[in-house]
Amino acid sequence: MRVLLDTHVFLWALTDSDKLSAVARKTISTSELFWSAASVWETLIKVQAGKLPLPSPVGDYLTSRMLANGVSVLPISLQHVLRIERLEMHHRDPFDRILIAQSIEEKMPLVTADPTLERYPVEMIW
Repeated sequence: MRVLLDTHVFLWALTDSDKLSAVARKTISTSELFWSAASVWETLIKVQAGKLPLPSPVGDYLTSRMLANGVSVLPISLQHVLRIERLEMHHRDPFDRILIAQSIEEKMPLVTADPTLERYPVEMIW
């Protein structure tokens, strides 16, 4: 199964955080994993704002961790962006909204711990 990882889920998986559910752990270990280019951008912004410490420069760290864990980047397409227009405004975070749009358009479940996203018509893995 192909799945899209929410930003926090990938970062938690890197540190084997106890915040990951057993279902999320199993899904991560048995699925084809994708991480959105939007999540890379979001992580970079958080690191630059001093809200998220990483052990090395963002680009090097994320690239090496994605490669080591078999995670592919999901680019943002025009189709993804245009899908946002048809989303209800249940959530205002632009990064989460593009992840929802990508999940819908790519027909990929979204692995997340964000209950706010459950109001959207996407398959979610908690």
